[in-house]
Amino acid sequence: MRIAIANDSPTAAEALRRALLAGGEHQLAWIARTGVDAVRLCADLPPDLVLMDLAMPLLDGVEATRRIMRESPCAILIVTARPQDNVNQVFRALGAGALDVTATPVLLGQGGEAALLAKIRTMGKLATGAPAGSVPAAGNDGVKRLVAIGASTGGPLALARVLARWRPPADTAVVVVQHIDAAFAVHLARWLGEQCGTPVRAIEDGEALARGVVQVAASDDHLRLTHDRRLCYDAHPREAIYRPSIDVFFDSVARHWQRGATGILLTGMGRDGAAGLLALRQAGHATIAQDEASSAVYGMPRAAMQIGAAERVLGIDDIATVLLGKMADPPSK
Repeated sequence: MRIAIANDSPTAAEALRRALLAGGEHQLAWIARTGVDAVRLCADLPPDLVLMDLAMPLLDGVEATRRIMRESPCAILIVTARPQDNVNQVFRALGAGALDVTATPVLLGQGGEAALLAKIRTMGKLATGAPAGSVPAAGNDGVKRLVAIGASTGGPLALARVLARWRPPADTAVVVVQHIDAAFAVHLARWLGEQCGTPVRAIEDGEALARGVVQVAASDDHLRLTHDRRLCYDAHPREAIYRPSIDVFFDSVARHWQRGATGILLTGMGRDGAAGLLALRQAGHATIAQDEASSAVYGMPRAAMQIGAAERVLGIDDIATVLLGKMADPPSK
């Protein structure tokens, strides 16, 4: 891959350069010291992937990401010092179209370079369209309805927008599978709760569905709904590009959830979630895909539409409106 670096720190940029070139499998496209230069160079010398810092002069990483995705789209990985200390900026960048986030290897110490390269390999597969592999009231006794949501690129802001307009009723569980680094999933749950005022928490292995709560997958392993309606993590299929896989979770809901369910596939690159959404529709559940106009990247919803998985294709605000109407109806037994 031809990889570009956008980072104003000479030390961080050099650490990234050495990590990229050490294995011989990547080429350095260019290094930009400002966000303005990154936008210009992406247009003039398009790379396969940009390693984008958040704090840069003239134009920060969030706005640089937004402009690149609008003017000369390419895969963007946020690589910044201590991303957990910059939660708001990170999610703004993900909402603008960045694929994922990780820490700069110079600050990670031993193993940081390997973690970065592993992340880059995953980004490469996503960018080239490689196929995917196959205290709130808790307890699922009172759960009558389930809303299953999958999201990727641009997902955090889309999720926040839906949840700001619609609060799950007391008989409804909401489970979110968002493509994001497992180390950052807890921060995503906290941030979503702050944005929408709804109880949001990261899922612990084996926990039950929770009524009136948004539960967020928090592992690089895949989330499954089991036959006894518990949420469990599973490393298989190990060959899956997307971790956690939306397809895996949607398929488990189609297999094991007999009451009313709604599957929602939001913005994202690739095809993950399309086959799972089709399984939900074939099992008799309602299915929705986000429309192109309101998607940061219209990959996953488009794939769902192309195979007939989406019963409805809606704008992000209309999705919340439909949920408001559906949850006013009596739940399935």
